[in-house]
Amino acid sequence: MSGAGGTTAAQLLIRASGDIPVDTPRVPAREAAKHELSKPMYHENDPNFLQRGLDRLWDWIGDLLNTASGTAPGGPVGLVVLVLVVIGLVAALWWRLGAPHRTVRSADALFDDSPRGAADHRTAAETHAAAHRWNEAVQERMRAIVRSLEERALLAPRPGRTADEAAAEAGRPLPAHATRLHAAAREFDDVTYGGRTADQQAYLAVRALELDLQTAKPLLTTAAQGAAE
Repeated sequence: MSGAGGTTAAQLLIRASGDIPVDTPRVPAREAAKHELSKPMYHENDPNFLQRGLDRLWDWIGDLLNTASGTAPGGPVGLVVLVLVVIGLVAALWWRLGAPHRTVRSADALFDDSPRGAADHRTAAETHAAAHRWNEAVQERMRAIVRSLEERALLAPRPGRTADEAAAEAGRPLPAHATRLHAAAREFDDVTYGGRTADQQAYLAVRALELDLQTAKPLLTTAAQGAAE
């Protein structure tokens, strides 16, 4: 009986052992799952890299706006008002100051590649003025001023001189005209680099300065006075 009972117990143990689940180690199971999920068939409908970047950007902007609307007086409406005020201030500054001035990019900042005399620039200015091309008229009249001062030896010819530099240098021997020289140089820069538009009044001011400078007597320095004696 013991033999039969032993046989029965052994059979029960064998049958029970077949029902015990296999215990796979945790790390290999995780690696197997990652490998399985990395197959292309699971990612056919995933957004591309650009779409993921845009999604993150919009999420960031949304969080930023939500935070700003929560802290701005009046909530979302107050935030809209603040944005409109900032836009208005930027537009007002742009209108008042014009486009940012560009830095000088070439050695011929004031003159073009073909050197001309003061009379040539003067004639060109009058031609542009007659056609109401005030920007070009202002530019040519400012060039006539500088070239005339060079021809009178009040300015040393120097390639690459800017209108501001010419005004500062000419203001020393002609101090009575220094303020108007700087104003003319500023007008030249505004229409040449700043995107501003000149008018007839601006041109007439530069023209009047150029005519006055033709008969202006320079202020001699002490060294020049000693040399003249």
